[in-house]
Order: sequence, then structure tokens, then C-alpha cells
Amino acid sequence: MFQYEKILQYPINIKNPNPIYAKIIMTQYGGPDGELGASLRYLSQRFAMPWTELQGLLTDIGTEELGHLEMIGTLVYQLTRNLSIEDIKKGGFDAYFVDHTTGVYPASAAGVPFTAAYLQSKGDVITDLHENMAAEQKARTTYDNILRLVDDPDVKDVIKFLRAREVVHYQRFGEGLRIATDKMNCKNFYAFNPAFDKNCK
Repeated sequence: MFQYEKILQYPINIKNPNPIYAKIIMTQYGGPDGELGASLRYLSQRFAMPWTELQGLLTDIGTEELGHLEMIGTLVYQLTRNLSIEDIKKGGFDAYFVDHTTGVYPASAAGVPFTAAYLQSKGDVITDLHENMAAEQKARTTYDNILRLVDDPDVKDVIKFLRAREVVHYQRFGEGLRIATDKMNCKNFYAFNPAFDKNCK
């Protein structure tokens, strides 16, 4: 069971709405390497994890990603609030506006709606942990790309915080991988399959 605190993990106060920034940051809401996919990935994988430490790790990070989803939604909302029709046209936000007005909708920066195909839950400890480490690096790269494109210090501050959390998650999944390999033997270690190895006891 989750406990919800009615406060953002990191404060967001955007003074200057900017539909161009909203369009690119939206990808971390519902894009291929965004927070929605990350949360669903980890909260789905935890059921098949054989050890409580790894189940807890996936639950912790998966719920934190829900908090990051809330932060990205807040960021996009604040970047698009009170826009004039002229601002919307000038910022290239018109196609999005036609479908969603300024509602926050899970899609990539290119406008592709979120799909479960963005995430993987294999049920294999090593495969899933490697998947997660790669996912955190892809999210970190996306935040790097956003930082290259935005100048507003209020926006950059939030993105830098989120980027730093991707690095921490990558490190925690690396620690989880070490826990997993330390607990494995020839019966469950990914390099062996007891069905093919008669010497496995």
C-alpha cells in the first residue's frame, strides 16, 4: 500500500510559461524513456523478484517515479497555463492544443501517445535489473538533452534534480544486481541452466 504526501518531491515555481519547453518536457511524462513507463516497469517487475530486498528496491523506486511523474505534470501545466492563442500558435503548441487544450496528456515530444510497449517485465532477475539500469541511463540522457534546449533557470533547476535522481536509481539497481548475483548459484544463476548442466546440484 502506498502513502501519498500532498507535496512535490521538489518545489516547482515556473514564472514564465513557455509552450516550446512544455512540448519537449512532455516526453518525460509519457514518452519512451519517461517517468510513467519507469514507474509501471518497476512496479510490475517487483512481483517476480525472488528476494524481499529487490522487491523493496523496485517498490521504492517505482513509487518515487510516480512522484516524478507528478513533478513533470506540474512542470508542463505551469509552462502552459494562461497561454494566449497567439502564444500557442507561435510556440508550435497548436496541434497538441487542438487535441488536449492545455490538459496534461501522456505522449512523447513528437506527440506519440504513451504505450506499454515502452516497458519490459521479463520475470528474470538479471534481465530485469539490466533493463532497469539501461532505462535509467536513457532517462538521464533525455534530461541531458532537455537541459541543452532550455534556458529558464526555474525549469533547469527542476530538470537537474530529476536528472540526479536517475543517476541515483542507476546506482541502486547496480547494487541490486550485486545482491542478486551474490544470492545465486548454478540452479538460478543466469549463466547456467540446470536442465542443461548435469553437474548442477
